[in-house]
Amino acid sequence: MDITELADRLAIAETLALYCRGIDRCDPDQLAAAFTPDARIDYGDGARPIAEVIPGLMAGLGSMRLTQHNISNTVMRIAGDTARAETNCVALHILPGPEGEIELVVGGRYLDTLEQHEGRWLIAERLYVMDWNRTQPATMALEGGLFDGLQRRGARGSDDPSNAWWAEG
Repeated sequence: MDITELADRLAIAETLALYCRGIDRCDPDQLAAAFTPDARIDYGDGARPIAEVIPGLMAGLGSMRLTQHNISNTVMRIAGDTARAETNCVALHILPGPEGEIELVVGGRYLDTLEQHEGRWLIAERLYVMDWNRTQPATMALEGGLFDGLQRRGARGSDDPSNAWWAEG
């Protein structure tokens, strides 16, 4: 592997991570920035343009108290200005339920076709494959014991502590 391929792999990994940040912070601009302008995404219900998908994602995910998308085990194949990547993802969703909050955990894979676009690697096509899921009443504790001292909490959008932290640097 040469230095160019290594740099490309790191840039692709950054794009995949920024997608997760855009989803989890419900930031439509950051989410869109991970994709080519004409990208298509298919979560299993048919391929649609990313510009059509983002508003629905923001509405659906915005109704949840939080999500956390964790990616791992990415296999990449790079060929010039295009690449393919298969990335495992486990995503936690805390959503309202009739008798309290519900934890929905979904495990799956992103099958991405990426392209270099204006000097950046961006997702041009994404297929999502769900491998498993688990739904149960939420067990998250915010108070008592150790949790009393952990008062900095993640939030959607500009209320998340990371926004101020990034602005400092």
